Amino acid sequence: MYANHDVVLTKIRWMIILFVVILILSGLTAFPLQTGINSLAEIKSIFPAFLQNWIETIQIGINDTWPKYPFIAYGTDWLAFAHIMIGMAFIGVYKEPVRNKWIIQWAILCCIAVIPLALICGPLRQIPWFHIIIDCSFGIVGIVPLLLVKKWISQLENIQ
Repeated sequence: MYANHDVVLTKIRWMIILFVVILILSGLTAFPLQTGINSLAEIKSIFPAFLQNWIETIQIGINDTWPKYPFIAYGTDWLAFAHIMIGMAFIGVYKEPVRNKWIIQWAILCCIAVIPLALICGPLRQIPWFHIIIDCSFGIVGIVPLLLVKKWISQLENIQ
């Protein structure tokens, strides 16, 4: 019985580590946004035409806005910071999964909430549909490891 507990706990911890690393890495991409879009624009010819146009639109918007209004970039700094802070919330799940299962339930709700946010705000901000679908996929993909962790926490509860 004890070995089974350790196996389930190890699975939970590895999935939490993977989830947090991906969450933080995705957030950190918001810091070098101007450098990133300019680098992407240099190789945009490898993408289909509709993506090339979108990359160019983003590049123009960022390069025209940020030099004149650098405080706009502060919004993406906070986006990156939020990803890091959200990742830190999972320390509790890593340490004591059963006691902190509410964090997983909260994170599942966050993944679900990504979808209406993208579907409502995307069109309001004139984001193309293919990009809105990509944004929705973060919630859909993110919920998979969280549902696994939720299942494993239930197993851990039954073992204890």
